[in-house]
Amino acid sequence: MLSIADISDRLEIEDVVKAYSHAIDRREFDHLRQLFTADAHIDYSAFNGSVGTLEETIEFLKSALTKELFPNCQHLLSNIQIELDGDSASGRVMCFNPMEMSIAQGEKQVFMLGLWYLDEYQRTAGGWRISRREEERSWVFNAPDFMGF
Repeated sequence: MLSIADISDRLEIEDVVKAYSHAIDRREFDHLRQLFTADAHIDYSAFNGSVGTLEETIEFLKSALTKELFPNCQHLLSNIQIELDGDSASGRVMCFNPMEMSIAQGEKQVFMLGLWYLDEYQRTAGGWRISRREEERSWVFNAPDFMGF
């Protein structure tokens, strides 16, 4: 049976996970510093993205997810599984990610990605934070060939 403290921890972690999606979709990449630990490791290699520190990831996102290249995107989350272990936790979060991409002279193409976030979380003085995030690829639909997915 879950204690009130366990339920509270799970809800706080879910809030961090959801805040990540909002920050990405709003392109508020600097806000990620409030959601990840300073020493976080982030691996986006499942879709040819960066692997590295929080600061490296923020720089990657600022250059890769521009409004000009991706006018619209959404990160829709589901099936959030969290396992608590004191001041640390792990999680598996399903993500459905439709993206609109500018491909040529005003043309746009919508494609979709299915993935999971494999996470590790740490309780800090400022609350729960993501200490490790790895994307696990599930499927790709309608992505432009040049993206290499």
